[in-house]
Amino acid sequence: MLRVPTPLIQAVKELSKLHRLGHTNAVLQGLHSLISNIDINADIDSSVSIKQLSLRLSKLESRNSSDSDVDSNLISSSVTSLSQKLEALTTRIAQIESAIRVLEQRQLSTPTRRQPFNYHPPQLELQAYTGENLAKRLGIDVATLEREKMANSPKNFESWCRSKDPSSIAWRPGKDGLYHPVK
Repeated sequence: MLRVPTPLIQAVKELSKLHRLGHTNAVLQGLHSLISNIDINADIDSSVSIKQLSLRLSKLESRNSSDSDVDSNLISSSVTSLSQKLEALTTRIAQIESAIRVLEQRQLSTPTRRQPFNYHPPQLELQAYTGENLAKRLGIDVATLEREKMANSPKNFESWCRSKDPSSIAWRPGKDGLYHPVK
């Protein structure tokens, strides 16, 4: 469990939701935005590194002990200011490191290989065809279709149609003069 400051709860919830949905780029952009918000909310000079702050703090402490002419109140306020900045930077770095650890753990726990997207369009139901349209579908002329219908029994005609049809569908002549697909 990760503790989040109250103003950032909504942003962290959104990042978590995006990550669960597999939107890694959006999560990274959100994380960048979150870090920017932390930067804006903290009154810190981000160009100052921790090492620089430590050196300045050491110099002030050594100057305080060796130089008695310098006003102790000025040094005390500078040391306090530097200490606060150093503490704020440390807190920010800890937040960023914990966010990175959480993202790494989630990335390791989720499968890296996605299943291929298989789309199977719905099968269209064939309608009854006229003799001319069925002849075109079977790749023959209307006279051949009529001749095969007269020469064969209904079962043999269906088998013959199935052998000629590009989708291997059998066709049966109806009383309405149309040819109907056999299911």
